[in-house]
Amino acid sequence: MKKIFLSSFIIFSAIANAQLDRSIMPTAAPPKANDLKESEVFTTANGITVILSENHKIPKVSFDLSMGSDPRIEGNKAGLSGMAGSLIMSGTTNRSKDQLDKEIDYIGANLSADENSIFLSCLTKHLDKGLTLMSDVLMNANFPQSEFDRIKKQNESELMSAKSDASTMARNAVVKVNFPNHPYSDVMTEATLNNISREDVVDYFKRNFTPKGSYLVVVGDINRQQTEELVNKYFNSWNGGEVYVNPTNNGLYGKGNRVVFVKKPGAVQSVVYVTFPVKMKQGDKNQLPLTVLNNIFGGGGFGTRLMQNLREDKAYTYGCYSSLNIEDNGAWLSAGGNFRNAVTDSAIAQILGEFEKITNENVKDDELNLTKSTMNGKFAISLENPQTIARFALNVIKNKLPKDYYRTYLSRLSEVSKENVLEMAQQYFTSKNCNIVVVGNEEIIENLKKFDSDGKIELLDAFGNEVKDLKKADISKELVIENYLFAVTQTKNKKELTLKIKNIVNYERVTDMTSAKIPIPLKMTDYWIAPATEAQKMEGQGMVFQKSYYDGKTGFTFNMQAGKKEMTADEMNSKKNSSGLFPEMNYATNGTNYDLIGIENQNGVDYYVVKTMEDSSETYDYYNKTTYLKEKTISIRKQGGETMETTNILGDYKDVSGILFPHSMSLTIGEMSLSGKVSKMIVNGKIDLKDFK
Repeated sequence: MKKIFLSSFIIFSAIANAQLDRSIMPTAAPPKANDLKESEVFTTANGITVILSENHKIPKVSFDLSMGSDPRIEGNKAGLSGMAGSLIMSGTTNRSKDQLDKEIDYIGANLSADENSIFLSCLTKHLDKGLTLMSDVLMNANFPQSEFDRIKKQNESELMSAKSDASTMARNAVVKVNFPNHPYSDVMTEATLNNISREDVVDYFKRNFTPKGSYLVVVGDINRQQTEELVNKYFNSWNGGEVYVNPTNNGLYGKGNRVVFVKKPGAVQSVVYVTFPVKMKQGDKNQLPLTVLNNIFGGGGFGTRLMQNLREDKAYTYGCYSSLNIEDNGAWLSAGGNFRNAVTDSAIAQILGEFEKITNENVKDDELNLTKSTMNGKFAISLENPQTIARFALNVIKNKLPKDYYRTYLSRLSEVSKENVLEMAQQYFTSKNCNIVVVGNEEIIENLKKFDSDGKIELLDAFGNEVKDLKKADISKELVIENYLFAVTQTKNKKELTLKIKNIVNYERVTDMTSAKIPIPLKMTDYWIAPATEAQKMEGQGMVFQKSYYDGKTGFTFNMQAGKKEMTADEMNSKKNSSGLFPEMNYATNGTNYDLIGIENQNGVDYYVVKTMEDSSETYDYYNKTTYLKEKTISIRKQGGETMETTNILGDYKDVSGILFPHSMSLTIGEMSLSGKVSKMIVNGKIDLKDFK
């Protein structure tokens, strides 16, 4: 039977292939009739616009409440709205966070919030309970100090991770250069986070969560009468101030191309975005043909122009895309991807070339037809979701669109021609007034100057803020290291330094570690025994997750996944150069390759930046120009074409037996961030290394 089936399949396939010419692209099917049922709309006495979309197929209802106020510029408290959004679900005057979570889980509901909205979804039979919880959060959120402190700590961890994530750095730079003096360019930093208090969060919530101008989208197994009764019952007592209106700018339109660069030391590839603002609002008559253009250009998958050029033809990247972002308070377009260092400048040239090309000639028929067909299908699929209908109604009301805007979508899409697409490209696209954002290794900077109209490169930090060029150091690298050693040993000359170091024979340090991504507390214990023995272990809840040992002759690393691994000769040699109570003491004698690259200002503080180099790694140490204490270390190790970046922020130096040791640390390894406080520091005590034997 199997042979008969297989033979039949082969014969059928041969007949089918004989009948089809696969070199000819199928034509798009004609658009189907678009019979959208209108949502019901009414307004409450306290100013809520309610939009109801009935759907009785499933006994479930959702209430999506969004505010009507425009975003404010947060300035030196950038990140305030995000903090507030993270804290809304932290409890009410009637329920603690734990109680609230338990009651939500008990009815199987989904209740969530962000800086501008509150959302509830639950079974129809649990609507009263669900709306009781939703209205309690809306009117009685109390923002406990303990939860504020927890979320602040979580943000600190995320900011540490952001400093080593090239994609986050690039996104921060894009909003900064496209939208200066605009709410979009409010990017949280350590400084702005420290400026935010619990009182700021409470004030934000009171000012922004107000019924006037708000929208309540109700979708599901509920009718008009039930909706009115429930809205009046649970939201009638909600009150607040006036809607805040902020006439934001449309973005900064440059004259000539501008290159901005964010340094990511050791990066083997660059993140590139060619970007610019777009003068367009939601529902603009040109939005649909411009979307078609963008999907042909780079937003529609593997067949787009960017993908065919940068990936298929040039093999510069795995993916090169474009995105058209049309938001309530501004619009912009970005095109780019990740590219090897060696081809970063070539990739930028190709992207700019594609912008130029698509503004000078009509797109091909097959490009246009395939794109329109894909958009047609996606729109039809979206209509299967009842929330889509309600969202359409919300957009029509908020953006003052024609009532038939979505009913005529498919017919308007079918009418988009090659001439329309070319007109859109010539009106909105540019290759001459772009913001070219690059995040990568500074070795590529010189190759980027040719793209800037003035031949200059602007430097931004990880959060999109201006970075001044490194200042030339005013002392030698040897003197920086010497002054650091004098500072931590609290000595004034080399003789005192040598004597004090000789008196230190060992130490044991215990650091309590926490991480937003690890639910259990961790403990890191590290030991040092003169002259060169080092041991370290990380444990939690009675388990040792990883440990390492080195004594100058042997060494190993261990983790729970890979087990024990003996150090290689190269690893032993690297460890030898970095061992000691203070590795800097050995720079002059062990041949360490290091250099003082200059003075860098970070958050208003000047640092001497010392770079040390090995075959597969480089390290940047930041010494405070005033105190000479080391406050940050960035280590980049290359292995197998990949790079691993580790950042350690050091602080809270305390005197232990005459030596200043840091007692706080913030460690970021890739996307993992940990914070630590030293709970135990013993110098010249009894050391037992039996756990490492």
